[in-house]
Amino acid sequence: MTGQGAYIFGCEGLSLSAAEKRFFREARPWGFILFARNVDSPDQLRALSADLRESVGRDAPILIDQEGGRVQRLRAPHWREFLPPFDQVAQALALGRDPERAIWLRGRLLAEDLHGVGIDVNCVPGLDVARRDTHPFLYNRCFSEDPAMVSRMGRALTRGMAAGGVAPVMKHLPGHGRGTVDSHKGLPRVTASLGELQADFAPFKALSDLTMGMSAHIVMEALDPERPATQSPAAIRLIREEIGFQGLLMTDDISMGALDGTVRDRGEASLRAGCDLVLHCNGDLFEMEALAGLGLMAGAAQARADQAANARPGYEPIDIDALTAEFLAS
Repeated sequence: MTGQGAYIFGCEGLSLSAAEKRFFREARPWGFILFARNVDSPDQLRALSADLRESVGRDAPILIDQEGGRVQRLRAPHWREFLPPFDQVAQALALGRDPERAIWLRGRLLAEDLHGVGIDVNCVPGLDVARRDTHPFLYNRCFSEDPAMVSRMGRALTRGMAAGGVAPVMKHLPGHGRGTVDSHKGLPRVTASLGELQADFAPFKALSDLTMGMSAHIVMEALDPERPATQSPAAIRLIREEIGFQGLLMTDDISMGALDGTVRDRGEASLRAGCDLVLHCNGDLFEMEALAGLGLMAGAAQARADQAANARPGYEPIDIDALTAEFLAS
């Protein structure tokens, strides 16, 4: 499919306004992302998902951040509650359970909740390698301080979600674990050498076959001392060539405090650097109208977008009660 906007947009509330419907029809975003402000009940969320797709006249991907722990948009009483990823792995190990099985089960149950309300892309796995000085906003969102464990858990989670009809977005390329600043509020800087950074890159290399990834708003001085990875041609080149990721690359939320300039300036810089899509999350119609001026994807970016959309997995029915009981024991 051709002629989709080089952006993913959110919406303001629990249903679409007439203005949002008109705008989405004209702007033709590649996909949409939902947040807690958009969530009330399963029936409401299914209706919103259907209306978003109807606004662009196609089966557009609908994304969410359903990591577990603090970053979880769907919550009880309608949906399952999950531990942060780091705590889930630690619990399985403490109980003498297989952490890969626990994380596969987690992925399958996450997907069950999402698939049931029309959401088919989850912005996980987080493949950042935790460190003792990782900022608390990110630390327990990581699986482990061990790159090999991060790789194993990331693969298990993606396989579990795929069985439930939900595609992954690995994040935050090329690695955010050394960040000691919350990128929602400021710009982290990393002074580690390129050799030291190989451990951060390793999980992304191990899962480089995934079809979607998200960039990091972080400066790695060994790659580019001036620009965050999202806006750095050198960092994007490393993602494509050394890490080997050839899938659809979206920015992290373009409105975050780590970046400077207007949202339009930020989006333009990100696309120039080599990102395929700009992710805009806050649902502000004025900002989205500015980003719509970025235009439509073409060439390699559109081809990667088509591949990612077409690769969304199908749903495989399973005994959810049995899986839930196994998961609760892990």
